[in-house]
Order: sequence, then structure tokens, then C-alpha cells
Amino acid sequence: MADGPTVAFFGSSLVSSWWNGAATYYRGVIRGLAALGYRVTFYEPIAYERQEHRDIPDPDWAEVVVYPAGDEGQVRATVERGRGADVVVKTSGVGVFDDVLEDAVLQLGGPAATVYWDVDAPATLARLEADRGDPFRGLLPGDGWGARRARAFHCLVDPSAYAPTGDPPRWDLGYLGTYGPDRQPVLDRLLVQPARQSPAARFVVAGPQYPDDLAWPGNVERIEHLPPPAHRGFYGAQRFTLNVTRADMVAAGWSPSVRLFEAAACGVPIISDWWEGLDRFFRPDTEILVAADAAEVLRILAQVDDERRASIAAAARTRVLAEHTAEHRAAELEAHVAPLLRTRHG
Repeated sequence: MADGPTVAFFGSSLVSSWWNGAATYYRGVIRGLAALGYRVTFYEPIAYERQEHRDIPDPDWAEVVVYPAGDEGQVRATVERGRGADVVVKTSGVGVFDDVLEDAVLQLGGPAATVYWDVDAPATLARLEADRGDPFRGLLPGDGWGARRARAFHCLVDPSAYAPTGDPPRWDLGYLGTYGPDRQPVLDRLLVQPARQSPAARFVVAGPQYPDDLAWPGNVERIEHLPPPAHRGFYGAQRFTLNVTRADMVAAGWSPSVRLFEAAACGVPIISDWWEGLDRFFRPDTEILVAADAAEVLRILAQVDDERRASIAAAARTRVLAEHTAEHRAAELEAHVAPLLRTRHG
């Protein structure tokens, strides 16, 4: 690794995507930082069977430290190992002693530039609105929510991992995502109902945690878990892919899912529900298709021919590669922290 600025990165997991969708963009940003000369150490807890479900080995572009997180003392001792780093990053959603991690990272002090990367800001904002006593509020000094330098930092795609396969499609419409009770009604409306109304078409839903008692139509194939290396082939086997947005993301707006960028990079046209800001990331009808109900989905499946389908997919892929790659986000992160480093180091 290059002899450059050091980063102590506290997140859920770099080496496992098991119940950890953020793994793909952690990998992209950190690989991008390494290319810029940063030396990153990623600290991840032993939790949720992620070490038993690794899908990459320890990479050569980051050091991975796996730590026990059975009690607060173990967590604080691990954070102390990050003392002396030039940049300290704590992400949301580590899932184990998040409040302890956040407090301990701030206690490091010293010359480090401290960054809180919220990988799911709509969920955090909804949580803070619902609980005035949330401990995270006390870590945000100042006015409003208290972030000293709030910056939009959207998810991303790694073009080396997500690209067209050129394979013929197996399914007319597919969806990749973990079960969510707020998303399921939209998935029912935009995929399950179309499947029931079009029994000759082929559909697929991939992702964990769906209740066993859900009744899927016979033409909907179910896949329990797809690790990131399988995403490209999954997207490439669909005529269209569906994006379904969580309720808190719809309420917040301007919150694109990583799946949008990954699917676009794989050259599959996307059908999405609508949320404010979607047209900032993709132009409707040109780079993405928007549907509100089963009838609109069925109309797209029946009326959008292969030529237009390829045109929409190509336009979305061009947009993503021009604006939303790992290299773009690594450069953005460097631009955000560079002034802090200059200020702290004189």
C-alpha cells in the first residue's frame, strides 16, 4: 500500500455482504482511496455470522481488523487502535454498540479529521424524529441536527464488478433486495400483481428475510441470497429490473439506492417507483422508466421493444459511469476531508 494519509474506518463489514448491502460501496470507496494513496484500516465486529459468510478475502488495498464486540470495553479498546490516523470514519449501521462506537470515535480527538458516514440517512432522520432521547442527538453539537459540515455523499457502483454480461434474459422482470414490511406492498403492486396477471411471463425476487408464509405466484422464482459476485449475472439475466424504495427514503427524497446504480451499470433497464429527486439521478423515459401500479408495469413489459429497452439501458449506464462510480466518490470524500486535514495539521 502507498505511504500516504492513514484512515481508520469503522463499519459493518468489508469482507462480507451477509445482511450487509453497504459492503459493495465500502469496497468501492476504499479501493478508490487506496488508488489515491490513502492507507485504510477497516475495523469490523464479529457479528451476524458475517465472518462465516465472507465473499472476498482480505484485500491488498486495505487492512482488515476483525474484533470481538461482546461488551463496551472491547469496542472502546478497538477504537483506541485507530488513534493516530489522519482520518477516522464511523459509518451508520454497524449494528453492534453503534452508540459506543460513535462516542469513542469522537473521544479520540487529536489531529484526525472525524467523519460520520451515514449510509442510510433517511432511516437515521426518521429515528431521530421518533426518539427525542436518542443518544446520537448528544453527539451532534450546534444548530439544527448539529452536523458541522453536512455533505451529500450518495452510494456508488464499482464498474469493474458491475457491467453488461451480454447473456440472453431469463426473466422479464426481477427484483433484488432484502425483505422490508414497508417495501412489500410496493413489491406486491409492481411485481407480484403483474406476475399474477401475466402467467406466461417470468419473474424473480432475490434477497433474504422474506416470511415463509408469503404466497408467491408460480411464475415468480425465489432466490434466498445473492452475494455481490453474483449480482452482475443476476441483472444481466433480466429484460427489466425493478427498483422499490423504502418509505423513509421516499419521505426524505433524494436518496438513490445502490441497486439503481448497480443495475444501470449492468446495462439492464430499470422500472422504479417515484420519489422526489429521482429525476436528478436519471431522466425519466430516457434513462429510467417509472411505474405506479401493475397496469403500468405490464404496459412497459408489453410495449417497450428491444431497441428502446437497449437505448434506455445504454443511457442509464452512460450516466452512472460519468457521475456515480467508486472513483467519483473517493475523489468526493478526499475533497471533503482535505480542508479538515489542512486545518488540523496547519
